[in-house]
Amino acid sequence: MRFVEVDGVRVHYREAGSPEAPTVLLLHGFPSASHQFRGLMEQLADRFHVVAPDYPGFGHSDTPDVEYSFDWLSEVVEGFVEAIGLKRFVVYAFDYGLPIGLRVATRRPEWIAGLVVQNGNAYEDGLSDLAKDFIENGPAPEVFTLPCTRSQYETGVSDVDAIAPDGWTLDQHFLDLPGRKEIQAQIARDYRSNVELYPVWQKWLRDHRPPTLILWGTGDPFFTDAGARAYLRDLPAAELHLLGTGHFALEEKLAEIAPLVADFALRTSG
Repeated sequence: MRFVEVDGVRVHYREAGSPEAPTVLLLHGFPSASHQFRGLMEQLADRFHVVAPDYPGFGHSDTPDVEYSFDWLSEVVEGFVEAIGLKRFVVYAFDYGLPIGLRVATRRPEWIAGLVVQNGNAYEDGLSDLAKDFIENGPAPEVFTLPCTRSQYETGVSDVDAIAPDGWTLDQHFLDLPGRKEIQAQIARDYRSNVELYPVWQKWLRDHRPPTLILWGTGDPFFTDAGARAYLRDLPAAELHLLGTGHFALEEKLAEIAPLVADFALRTSG
């Protein structure tokens, strides 16, 4: 297990591959942590330096007594990048990782060699009614229970039996730790700050035109594939792949996603 201190917060991270190889920074979503990338890291480590942190309040990282917000989480991720000495990398941004990653990108565009977007929304087009209700009214208590955690993995997939229970079981373990549900509720209530920044991020994408690979599970009940297609308005050269699976697309489509990410990262880093 690897840890680094960022402004007094002990941040856990996973790392594989040679630091001399091109780097891919993996930013996880809710309610997960760096373990969601375990399979992808195994697939990429022979050619890339892959790094996946747990945000504070997630996984094995500290849970400091602070006001949790997407702004603050992005500042910790920025400090994490500096602490471990990354200079330029491809960002794989999933779910919560997208608003965290784009906050970092707008402050430090020189770091971003390329952007992999996987079911991470930056356009109102992609917000389902379920997502809009979540943003407007905040999370209901059942959002943090095992049935809901499991449903995020299984809804929209093509083969439920192909989804291993490891992911949702470990996610729920962390959610059930003391104080974690309160932290997650605080972060969730701040999600509207992301929607407010959508125009800023869209302008950044238009102005900087980062090489972009868009991967999207079309059965996602929160972020519809209209959100995937919307990126093409500002990034017409982006590569788009719609996958017949759910929100946690890596759980069912790792064999399809890993070579797409590897090819993209090789081209982008070259």
